[in-house]
Amino acid sequence: MDVRRPVGPQHDEAGPDAPLILLSDASTAVERGLVEDWMRQEELRPVAVLPVAGAALASTLAESGEDAVVAAVRVAWLPRERGGQRRVRWADVLALRNPRHPPSSQQARIVRREPDRVAVVVAEPATVGSLRARFTARRPGAAAGFDDFVARQAALALDRAERALVGDRYKVPRQIVEAIDASPEFRREVGELAARLGRPEADVAAKARADLHGLVASMSPLAVDLLTAAVRPLHARAWDVQVDSAGLEKLRERNRRHPLVFLPSHRSYADPLLLAEVLAEHNFPRNHVLGGDNLRFWPVGPLAKRAGIVFIRRSFGDDEIYKLAVREYFAFLLAKRFNLEWYMEGGRSRTGKLRPPRYGLLANVAEAVERGRTEDVHLVPVSITYDQLREVSAMAAEQAGAPKKGEGLAWLARYAKAQLRPIGAAHVRFAEPISLRAALGPASATADPDARRLALQKVAFEVAVGINQVTPVVATALVTLTLLGVRDRALTLGQVQRVLEPVRSYVRSRGCAIDVNRPDPLETAAGVRRVLAALAESKVVTVYTGGEEPVYAIERGQHLIAAFYRNSAIHHFVDRAIAELVLLSPADDRWEEAMRLRDLLKFEFFFPERESYRAQLSEELRQLHPAWETEPGEHVLAGADFLIAHRVLRSFLDAQLVVAERLAARAAARPVVEKTFLDECSGVGQQMLLQGRLHGPESLSRELFGSALKLAGNRDLLGSADDPAGHDELARRREAFAAQLRAAVARVIRIDEIDAASRREAVGVEP
Repeated sequence: MDVRRPVGPQHDEAGPDAPLILLSDASTAVERGLVEDWMRQEELRPVAVLPVAGAALASTLAESGEDAVVAAVRVAWLPRERGGQRRVRWADVLALRNPRHPPSSQQARIVRREPDRVAVVVAEPATVGSLRARFTARRPGAAAGFDDFVARQAALALDRAERALVGDRYKVPRQIVEAIDASPEFRREVGELAARLGRPEADVAAKARADLHGLVASMSPLAVDLLTAAVRPLHARAWDVQVDSAGLEKLRERNRRHPLVFLPSHRSYADPLLLAEVLAEHNFPRNHVLGGDNLRFWPVGPLAKRAGIVFIRRSFGDDEIYKLAVREYFAFLLAKRFNLEWYMEGGRSRTGKLRPPRYGLLANVAEAVERGRTEDVHLVPVSITYDQLREVSAMAAEQAGAPKKGEGLAWLARYAKAQLRPIGAAHVRFAEPISLRAALGPASATADPDARRLALQKVAFEVAVGINQVTPVVATALVTLTLLGVRDRALTLGQVQRVLEPVRSYVRSRGCAIDVNRPDPLETAAGVRRVLAALAESKVVTVYTGGEEPVYAIERGQHLIAAFYRNSAIHHFVDRAIAELVLLSPADDRWEEAMRLRDLLKFEFFFPERESYRAQLSEELRQLHPAWETEPGEHVLAGADFLIAHRVLRSFLDAQLVVAERLAARAAARPVVEKTFLDECSGVGQQMLLQGRLHGPESLSRELFGSALKLAGNRDLLGSADDPAGHDELARRREAFAAQLRAAVARVIRIDEIDAASRREAVGVEP
């Protein structure tokens, strides 16, 4: 019988003749027989063989000396190996069997015919004395409950031993609610909260336990396998996944010492599926993924909850008990070095670039570090970028004002059907992890809520910058950047190439190319043609072939989709674009203008603090011309190898202009109601587009209007109906805001004119 048998249990603190207490997690006659065979082979003679959990354990521990060794043993059953992997399939479920827990009637046959599917695993042993010391450290003064503690430790040790056999991706937390409920930290927190709320402690404890049961994801290996099999079609056929394997290996080393919190960009429903598959293929522990309650629909919800998806309310409001449950759950997982994953943007990006991060959940993790529940947590910025996405059209429709369709079984079926054809590559990259303890610094020891809030904002900002730094510039981003830059015009293949070439050189010089290990698809005319053809197949680009040669343009009505692809890489060009605008300012006002532009765009892009920003911008200006401080700005721009401000910033400034002008036209006493105001911006923005005052339809985005409205609120331009004395001043400041936007848009238009004039031969259009 070919059963894998580890060596017998040993412990450094115990001598070779120390008595052995063996805890057996064997529930059937076959499993007990396998354990007995193993003991004979290892020549073990325990003083007691007991169930892992049972009444006899307490008396045995009480009668044993401190040097007695406690070991645990389990029989592990494995699925059949298929394609080099051992995973449960849906066919197994339909046949009413679980290969990881076969019924007793089938176990003997498996041992005889498929011995590679069964193994005896032994947990790391410990002496009774060391176990008692750990118990006392966790529950000072407690006398009862030592046997339960030993049973839990044995079960956890068996899980660790089994992972060495089945892989780290099946790292499974057990008895979480029970462990949290038994912890002195939880009981102390419940007592303090009950006193603060003026409620009975028992009621608060019961409500917290109920909330924990709603939160806790059980992470069943069976559910992990089944969910993987169910969702793999949602991405396996659509994308060729390119992974930063070197970055992942560095994370493995970090994870041996610290829990990780993966914080990816969020552009698609497929993001967590892709990342889960990447981690599984590299034998990483599966993350506990935080998801919104909107994805809890049957049948995905119940299965996902058993596979590590933590369904959490989008808003906790004033529910202090729910906040306590979340905080304690996070602290438990991090203390046990289970990894977390969530999406700081709070939802999928509708524009293609990063949204401003939300840091409410990060505060819970920070609290676990500050309270000593875990030594440190390392935050991992993750970039997930796609050549194309099927769901972009729905998001673009939402930006144009269409209501968001709710998720459900019918939605899932439509989504899965749309993913059946390949649409390019998906790129998963990992930035340098951030030590949360180091990033919080002195703020972690302060009671000042403002200082702590500012520290968390800076950490979230660091994460976003890390994501942007490792986000590759994919070919579709550069091609849509090119085509969106020429309003209502079509370009030949050669013209597209000539616009692309200096931009590609700029990208390569900054090390943000798509993939140094793969050929650049834009290197040749054939490669550019393939990218254009892929966009044409998705109805993003239209091709006219009735003339001398094909010409390409953005398809009517598809500008928001094209802008989504462009925006995935747009942050790499923002400093260059601002530098171009700065050169059109008077020489003695250039740095002030740079800061004004930084402030104008701060709700769209991530800028460093002022001195770092100035250093970055100085480098961009030197690249444009070494003597930029003294040379006339238009002369510098006319001699540049390429200009990009009109391709990068126009849609954002146009959207801000719409908002600024609607505010300027609004009576100061009239309150601004966000939804109706954004509806007004959409309508007037369409009129401005038809009149030629806006460059293209990509400006008519509710998300861009919303960001512009936040900027106006930040400048205190939304006003208050109960302050009539300040209405004239408010109207003046609103008009000044609109004037600033008109001037900024005028400079962008001027750069477009300079670019057209100096590239007339290359682009083939009149300025």
